[in-house]
Amino acid sequence: MPRPLDSLRAQLVLLIVVALTAAQAISLWLFVDERSLAVRAALGFEAAGRAANVARLIEEAPPDLHASILRAANSPLVRFDLSDRPAVSHNRHSDGGTVEARVRALLGDSFSRKIFIELHEVPGTFIPMPDMPPEMMRMHSAMMGGDLAALEMNLSIALSGGRWLNVGTRFERPPLQWPWLSFLSFGVTAAIILIVVFWFLLTGLTGPLRRLARAADSLGRGEEVAPLPLDGPREVRDLSATFNRMQERLTRFVADRTRVLAALSHDLRSPLTALRVRAEMVEDDETRDGLIASIEEMQGMAEATLSFARGLAGGEPVETVELGAFLRQMRDDMLDAFALAPGQPVELRLRPGALRRALRNVIENALRYGTAANVSYRTDGAYARIAVADAGPGIPEADLEKVFEPFFRLERSRSRETGGYGLGLSIARTILRAHGGDVTLANAAGGGLVATLSLPLQGAPKPEEGT
Repeated sequence: MPRPLDSLRAQLVLLIVVALTAAQAISLWLFVDERSLAVRAALGFEAAGRAANVARLIEEAPPDLHASILRAANSPLVRFDLSDRPAVSHNRHSDGGTVEARVRALLGDSFSRKIFIELHEVPGTFIPMPDMPPEMMRMHSAMMGGDLAALEMNLSIALSGGRWLNVGTRFERPPLQWPWLSFLSFGVTAAIILIVVFWFLLTGLTGPLRRLARAADSLGRGEEVAPLPLDGPREVRDLSATFNRMQERLTRFVADRTRVLAALSHDLRSPLTALRVRAEMVEDDETRDGLIASIEEMQGMAEATLSFARGLAGGEPVETVELGAFLRQMRDDMLDAFALAPGQPVELRLRPGALRRALRNVIENALRYGTAANVSYRTDGAYARIAVADAGPGIPEADLEKVFEPFFRLERSRSRETGGYGLGLSIARTILRAHGGDVTLANAAGGGLVATLSLPLQGAPKPEEGT
């Protein structure tokens, strides 16, 4: 059963989506971090600007207005206080002195006065400023998220006259906000990329690969396959061209081998016929009968070799047949020579004449050596299995594969009464392998021999291991 991510198309789509998601996640992380730094700097500059303005007002206003200025400047988040001593006696900040520089720039000061700044993070939940009204604290916690850590900044600015303006402010880090526009942009980008990849890259890549897989499967079944078109990426074109060359070489090799065998068996007919005529002239009956028997055996072997060559040629067109009906018709043609067990409907693409010949060879072997032939069929994964069982003595385990060799016979007498020429199973295996299947033999547990003919199902994927 195919896995969901087993195809090249699914794996490429998954890879693209994962890469886009990772890139978007990194972009969001950088965006959130940059936003946090920007908001922090803005809040620091805002507090520095207010502190500088209040310091200037106090220095320019008469002393009796100082208290009014401080009351007006105070807020729930920022407090101002005049004192004879600085609340901060040293600089401790990690912003490179930008807040201090901002205060000096607003005051028009060039390091003539002391300014101390302390900026640090307050761990835990939000800590309100002293005297913050409860309703303000609840509103701020609801807006900013009360479980976030706060940033605290304290400033001490030296004023003319020897007094100090102490400023304290506390603000939260900005809460995480999801930029929905970025998600929309990500979705649109991913859709466009996937459409482009599907319609151009994947179609141009997987289309030729699927055609190549179908052509290889058809070639394995012995069907005629037209040369593949050379399209798609360069690597796929090279692969298709290699397949075309391989198919041409295989076809030429099989054709040359077939012609040699056919020519050899055909050319032997003339000298064998001449020998037969001369043997008839021998006066001694025993000698004449022996010569004629040997010549007939040689003629039979030549005819069997020619039949073997025809089986290799495979010129018959491929048809789609229903296996049960095919076997029933064959049983009727052989005058009920074998018993056929019923089975489920199975459709196969095959060359009917060639398969009929292969089955006939196997069934006749079962009848000759096992006295009976019981045929059954079933499906097994990507293959249809035809079993031909007999009631004979079986075959030694060491000879189960040797009997498929051309001209190999277990019966050594070479007599036509007790055996053939040893080409029947060879022809059957040649035909089945030309269909993309095979023939195997096994001794049955209760006695007898079982020949199993395997044929690939129509349109079924090939398994990873054997047949």
